[in-house]
Amino acid sequence: MKTKISITSPIISVKPIVLSAPERGEDLQIRVSAPATGSELPVIIFSHGFGWSLDGYGPLADFWSAHGFVVIQPTHLDSRTLNIPPDDPRTPMIWRHRVNDLKHILDQLDLIEASVPGLSERLDRSRIAAAGHSWGGQTASMLLGARVLDANGEPGEDMSDSRIKAGLLLSTTGTGGSDLTPFAAEHFPFMNPSFADMITPALVIAGDHDHSLLSTRGPDWFTDPYFLSPGSKSLLTFFGAEHSLGGIPGYSVTETTDESPERVALIQQLTLAYLRSALGFDDTSWPEACAAFEESDNPLGRIESK
Repeated sequence: MKTKISITSPIISVKPIVLSAPERGEDLQIRVSAPATGSELPVIIFSHGFGWSLDGYGPLADFWSAHGFVVIQPTHLDSRTLNIPPDDPRTPMIWRHRVNDLKHILDQLDLIEASVPGLSERLDRSRIAAAGHSWGGQTASMLLGARVLDANGEPGEDMSDSRIKAGLLLSTTGTGGSDLTPFAAEHFPFMNPSFADMITPALVIAGDHDHSLLSTRGPDWFTDPYFLSPGSKSLLTFFGAEHSLGGIPGYSVTETTDESPERVALIQQLTLAYLRSALGFDDTSWPEACAAFEESDNPLGRIESK
């Protein structure tokens, strides 16, 4: 499968667009990237991993927007750019603020559209996907139907959103309980998801060398969103990939321990193909991309679907 991708279509990117959000103690800053031309554009709302911001994940945001999507990236409260201290009263509920950030974006699409020069009346509100990496994957999964279990193992609030038609969950953590280390169980009790109600179609992407210090399990922990959820799902597992999946957080990110431009290019291609099919543009993009990936002489991973 060819992996060399040229991003030649002009895009526009505007930041920060500030959305009033008094209930979170900080206004919500977002970045919007969009094709310079075209109409009826589908939308991807992308939730960053711990500590990141609207400035991250350029390899994905640039590619998706150059190929016809409007990409909206919020800065969540855990971002290093905000530097909220651990003893801030909002800290225990940042996971919930994260989900509400994405919902706030959905509620404010009219304002967002009007805030980007040349974007007015170009969004297709019937085709919206939620995506996220690492903690952002758990955040996005909540809009797909995942729920956080309480101390008694009972599912918490249903925060799913019918406006989201598909999901991309990259390096997304699995179940809690005994699968967490004692440190994680004490400090991150929200890392206790149930995927039993995550019915929205989604592509789960994991690395088979992704060993988390927060889990007692191995890399298979990151496949839980696929195996433990109902409905139409696909799982893309990359051989040799670690948590950054080859470098999706940025073009020059020093914390990427498994740098692989080829893998990043494949993620660009395969996520684009998946969303084109999942959002109803065609029925062929995803099956054709899967076939090409699996027919490679030197496959970099495997794909399974249910």
